[in-house]
Amino acid sequence: MSIAAARTGRQTSSVTFDRHELNKILRIYGRMVSSGEWRDYAIDHLSDRAVFSIFRRASEVPLFRIEKNPKLAQRQGAYSVIATSGLILKRGHELERVLRVFDKSLRLVQA
Repeated sequence: MSIAAARTGRQTSSVTFDRHELNKILRIYGRMVSSGEWRDYAIDHLSDRAVFSIFRRASEVPLFRIEKNPKLAQRQGAYSVIATSGLILKRGHELERVLRVFDKSLRLVQA
């Protein structure tokens, strides 16, 4: 709870990843860590979205962000993968399908 919310007696809610969503994300993350591509991550639960940021090094900007934005659930889909440049690589209603964008990059690295 924020200080402002504590003063007014209101609780601010935040968007979070549930256990199943985190399991799916961490499965991909573990594969990429073992291949040496990624080394660190951060999770932010904001008032409007949840963000899983992926880093090559902790001191750098994130390589990718996996975002859950419930406001977009009825339109383009709540889940998206965003590159460092801000380019949306994949967006959709199902997290598993959105995370497949990383499977394609694995094939290119191995070929």
